[in-house]
Amino acid sequence: MIDDSTRLGHGENGTVIVMHLVSHASGEMVEMIARNAVAQLEGVTVDRHLWKMVRSLGLVPGILAELAKCRGIVFHSIAATDIREALEEGCKHLGVPCLFVLEPFVSELAAYSGAAVRFRTAARDFIDEEYYRRVEAMKYTLAHDDGLSADDLEGADVILVGVSRSTKTPTCMYLASRGVKAANVPLVPGVPLPDGVKLARKPLVVGLTVQPSVLTQVRSSRLKRLSEDGPSTYAEAESVTKELLEARRLCTRHGWKVIDVTRRPIENTAAVILQLLEQRAGASSPAAAPPELPEDR
Repeated sequence: MIDDSTRLGHGENGTVIVMHLVSHASGEMVEMIARNAVAQLEGVTVDRHLWKMVRSLGLVPGILAELAKCRGIVFHSIAATDIREALEEGCKHLGVPCLFVLEPFVSELAAYSGAAVRFRTAARDFIDEEYYRRVEAMKYTLAHDDGLSADDLEGADVILVGVSRSTKTPTCMYLASRGVKAANVPLVPGVPLPDGVKLARKPLVVGLTVQPSVLTQVRSSRLKRLSEDGPSTYAEAESVTKELLEARRLCTRHGWKVIDVTRRPIENTAAVILQLLEQRAGASSPAAAPPELPEDR
């Protein structure tokens, strides 16, 4: 029998659950599952302990020692048989629950398909590959932010163009977190479009726009934060409207899709771009469904 007093506490905000998250890689998957599971509980906070890159049997005793001192429920994503068995056996000995986060999915899939279950390290390698793909995407995006290295953009998956303060950078960062190499190039009045954008053949180019009144307000607020009171057309309504119109005409000439990001969450904009990328990748398939785009294309 598990002694609840060793793993549960009561704080000002309600019940506190001690959670030990053990991962063979970055910990993103096990953290995501734990976070979403806890979100379904009322009045619960978490005392979280995370172990990353647990790929050696020699690391298990140290984890179990910490578990003995601070008992709590264990979520893990260890696929390697020897490490997994050592961790689960140790938790059983300590009397703490230990859950392999893929277990319910694997069991249901096996029951549905009739396939045999055989845990192996290939699952671990697949997850690691995905993790490193995201890291590479983030490196690329940081190196190609706000017009940097704009002469050579052929390595990008997507290029975002738009006027200043049209959410290009945060959208690119979100896409990078999904493993997409995203570059962004600002459209500045009087400054020619970099040749890297016009010559790029592999990347998808997407324009971001915003309603003039909203952009004017955003730019005015930015100037106030920067304490810039000198003469400038940066936040003047007439100049902003003209700038947006020229940017849209540029996108139209090149046949680039345009997304209106006015009051649109970053993740929503990114979702549309991901749909465009999927549509492009599957364009040769007659079953490919067109993405749901904003009205002003």
